[in-house]
Amino acid sequence: MSLVKNEDFKILKGENKLKLYQFHSNIAKHYFCSKCGIYTHHNPRSNPKLTGINIGCLDEIDTYKIKDVSIIDGQNHPLDKKKS
Repeated sequence: MSLVKNEDFKILKGENKLKLYQFHSNIAKHYFCSKCGIYTHHNPRSNPKLTGINIGCLDEIDTYKIKDVSIIDGQNHPLDKKKS
């Protein structure tokens, strides 16, 4: 995830496929793809003037080539690993 100012964030395509999810205070806005369910971006409750972006959703970025970044693929969450 990366954070940018709201005015620096622009959806280029697929906005009509996004669904909004809000809970608790309804201040934070979490967006997901209605087709595949992936989290795309959000506006955090702590600072709604920012947008947190799932950089895995950006066509131009290969997240596997970024050094020192944890990758969570959606199927193999670290908390799901059984302790030996």
